Amino acid sequence: QVQLVESGGGLVQPGGSLRLSCAASRSIFSIYAVGWYRQAPGKQRELVATFTSGGSTNYTDSVKGRFTISRDNAKNSVYLQMNSLKPDDTAVYYCGAVSATRTYWGQGTQVTVSS
Repeated sequence: QVQLVESGGGLVQPGGSLRLSCAASRSIFSIYAVGWYRQAPGKQRELVATFTSGGSTNYTDSVKGRFTISRDNAKNSVYLQMNSLKPDDTAVYYCGAVSATRTYWGQGTQVTVSS
């Protein structure tokens, strides 16, 4: 079992920044692809940014150049720095750990971008 705990969401004005954090209950980066997903009201959950189990990164096109995913292996943690936020970024953001046979999700953290 893996527990994922997110933090760092909130309300921010357009153009602002937020940093999300996700702490895993154990070391998972070598086994799971760990990253960030989001789900806006009425929409499906989508990938935002992720590390593969090999350590490379992937971003959805809409956040490239604005969001940066990073991690701290010693803390079993992954982060998402979000800059130049737009109202379309409003969603519940989830930390996810995905393998071929299992997926774990955090409880989610709300990000609202509004003036």
